[in-house]
Amino acid sequence: MTHAALIRGAEAPSAIVLAGLCVAIALTPALIWPLCFAACGAGAVTLALRLPVPASALWLILTGMTLEMALHDLIGPAMLQTTIAAVKTVGIGLALICALRHGARMEVLNPVWAYAVMLIAGWAHGLYPGLTAADSLRSCLGSVAPFAFCFCRLPSGWPDAIVRATKWVPVLAVLACLPLAMAGLRPLFVDSGGARLAGLGHPAFLAGVCLPAIYACLIEVYRLGRGGDIALLAVNMLILLLTGARAPLAYAVLVAALTLLSVPSGRFSAEQRRLLLLLAGLAAPLLALFAANLTAVRLFNLLETEAADLSGRTLLWPAFQAAAAQSPWVGWGIGAGNWVIPPDGAVARLLHTWAAHNEYLRISVEGGQIGLGLLISLFALWVMRATAPLAVADRRIMRLAFIAFALNAATDNVLISTPACVLITFATAVFRRLPLPDSHLRA
Repeated sequence: MTHAALIRGAEAPSAIVLAGLCVAIALTPALIWPLCFAACGAGAVTLALRLPVPASALWLILTGMTLEMALHDLIGPAMLQTTIAAVKTVGIGLALICALRHGARMEVLNPVWAYAVMLIAGWAHGLYPGLTAADSLRSCLGSVAPFAFCFCRLPSGWPDAIVRATKWVPVLAVLACLPLAMAGLRPLFVDSGGARLAGLGHPAFLAGVCLPAIYACLIEVYRLGRGGDIALLAVNMLILLLTGARAPLAYAVLVAALTLLSVPSGRFSAEQRRLLLLLAGLAAPLLALFAANLTAVRLFNLLETEAADLSGRTLLWPAFQAAAAQSPWVGWGIGAGNWVIPPDGAVARLLHTWAAHNEYLRISVEGGQIGLGLLISLFALWVMRATAPLAVADRRIMRLAFIAFALNAATDNVLISTPACVLITFATAVFRRLPLPDSHLRA
């Protein structure tokens, strides 16, 4: 079946569904809202079939905005998990559309296989008390969702569109929150050891999407040498600083500095790179000089007060360590990390979280040492194999990015949060991107 025939085959049923919905609304006015949602869904599927590239870019932007946090605050707690599930389901759906239109592909060296092994091992060994087989399966699907686009052939223009969208996500997340802040519906900044920029989500999640945005800007600067990408890189760094997330900021600065110092480029000269490093080096002591006057901002407040463990890791980690010790080799099944700290317990009420804030520890609970070792190995092999054919700059930036990702995983929830969808989808786009015609001259 040709692509055009596939689209026409989907459009006809969609048109019939829409017509039927209109008749149903006329006959049963009480069903207007459910039927309107169904009509919107049918229309969205039709548009995604016709325009998979813009649909994927729009999905990436909405995912990076972490709408689940805004909807949680505006509507109610039930929207948190519902929105996360919807976002990941849409991502899988878009990947299926790409597979239907352009074909599927197999990746033997991909982290999803580690999750599959942990799922089966948990079922065979026995699950953590309170965790059901269905819960474990849902958690597994949520864990593999960021990798959905790895298993389909992608349309022309998809990688470029995803990279462009990635670098704008933090800015759009902040701008989208401005109307809500002005209306008094949701604050742009939240108080947590000082003011933290939150955007539509949580400061930590905004920081999580700043990292791939910064990497995307670096790749575009090295690829095209445009001043606009340098300016956007600076803006994303500023947003990351205002989130007050110390570890992600440190990793972003480290990746950017190592890239500018060691990676050559024909479009971004050594003189330009040295000038950018000099300006950044001058900005750091100036900020430190005025830190005492900027203590309202969380990062500078922490520098002045030397506060530590604001995420409550000393309260969270002992329970996870004890759970991992009870089944050290195969763990308790995917999803067990959600049950170690009772959501209605004293620790969760105090910290407003029951996540481990350490992915190595969480995976030790869910997959044991075998699952953890397999996941780390497949991640490393996936990145090394996928980056091998890339241009020199792309290869080095992405490898540095995933080293930073591995370090960040020791103190944050980088695999289970929606920003993981942004990072992995962005990485997939870079891995599949065609080199520029003169890339061999600019390595």
